[in-house]
Amino acid sequence: MNADTPSSEPERGSAPTSIDTSVPHSARVWNYWLGGKDHYAADREAGDQFLQHFPHVPAFARQGRGFLMRAVTHLVRDAGIRQFLDLGTGMPTANNTHEVAQAHAPESHIVYVDNDPLVLAHAHALLVGTPEGKTDYIHADIRAPETIIATAREHLDFDQPIALVLMGVLGHIDADEVPRIVRTLLDALPSGSYLAMWDGVDTDPGIMAALEEYNTNAPLPYRHRSPEWITALFDGLEIIDPGLVPCPQWRPDSPEVGSWPDAPSLSGVARKP
Repeated sequence: MNADTPSSEPERGSAPTSIDTSVPHSARVWNYWLGGKDHYAADREAGDQFLQHFPHVPAFARQGRGFLMRAVTHLVRDAGIRQFLDLGTGMPTANNTHEVAQAHAPESHIVYVDNDPLVLAHAHALLVGTPEGKTDYIHADIRAPETIIATAREHLDFDQPIALVLMGVLGHIDADEVPRIVRTLLDALPSGSYLAMWDGVDTDPGIMAALEEYNTNAPLPYRHRSPEWITALFDGLEIIDPGLVPCPQWRPDSPEVGSWPDAPSLSGVARKP
């Protein structure tokens, strides 16, 4: 495997060749909110419609990215993690998982997983790692965790700790499916592995109204869940300080990250015993 070239896994299901740009897609809408370039008119229209109900959503998106950066930095620098399994990659922007990890430890190996053909196309072009490390790509659906694990074993060493990264992705999955998915993934990882995740919570009436409107036209709806529901996903793990908190409250390192302390999100990092 070329360390500088992400890989897809055609033998486990090739990506569709057609991309429908006439309907909004969550990865492209998120890219729009983050200030990226990879979006179309339908995505911008959906994103702007959401902004009418919830004008703070770009800040919300940036806070999620800020948590990713700080969590990955901690895992590499302080916990010694060198392997990452990042599910629901989304459109590449700035400070992706491999960029943050390899900035601190160039030998880090990151495997991205997504099932969107546009994300796949951009991953090949943009998710480029260091010569010392590896950056691979698996085209797979998060709802098939057994397939993800089987394919990831071809790239990662499952005898060494791995960080499972789930950043704002579980809201796309039916609530009754998520616990099995997360448990299957964690059960396959060795002791000393970590879960790093955040997702939206249902505590803000404004964002809940915006989501209801957005989901009426979105091909891939997104739903916020209760803090208790998200907390239960960490059962059996050792949650590190400061616990499960809104994204900007997880070890903030700048005023911009902490500018909205009550953001409707819940984030945390936890170790598998």
